[in-house]
Amino acid sequence: MKYGIVIFPSKSLQDKANSYRKRYDPHYALIPPHITLIHTFEESDEQIKEIAEKLREAAKRFSPFQINVTKFSSFQPVNNVIYMKVEPSHEIVDLHEGLSYLLANHPQEYAFVPHITVGQKLSNDEHSDVYSSLRLQPINNEDTVDRFHLLYQLENGSWTVYETFRLGKE
Repeated sequence: MKYGIVIFPSKSLQDKANSYRKRYDPHYALIPPHITLIHTFEESDEQIKEIAEKLREAAKRFSPFQINVTKFSSFQPVNNVIYMKVEPSHEIVDLHEGLSYLLANHPQEYAFVPHITVGQKLSNDEHSDVYSSLRLQPINNEDTVDRFHLLYQLENGSWTVYETFRLGKE
C-alpha cells in the first residue's frame, strides 16, 4: 500500500489554497491542501504498524511550532507546479529530517521544499498565465503546527488518514 506523511494547515489556510486548487489542481478531490513531509512510499501492512510506532515516539521529541506562508512560487522549469511557499524554518526542516531518518529505506525523490500546492499538471501557457497573476498577490499567513498525519492511498486514488501524531509530550 502507498503511504505519505503530511501536515494539514488550518482551515482558513486550506480554504485559501482550495480557492485556487479547485481550478488548477487535478488532485483537488483526492487530498486536502497539505505540506508534504515524506513523499509517497510503499510498505506492507505489518511494516506500517512498526513505522507508526516509530512515528509516535518521534512526535514526542518535537514541539509545536509556527509556519509562515509568504508568497506564491513555482517549481518551473522542473515541473509546472504552483504553490504557496512555507518558509523553511529550522523546526519544519528538523521534523522532515527526523522523519526521513526513520524512513531511510524509503529515499525521497526530491529535496524538501515546504509548500502547499495550488496548481499542477498545467500546460506551459496555462502555468505562465496563472503564475504571473498569482505571484503578484501578497500572502502572509502564520499557522501553528502541532501534529502530522500518516496517510494511505485508497484504490480510487484518494488519500485518508491512517494515524495522527501530536507533537510534544502528551
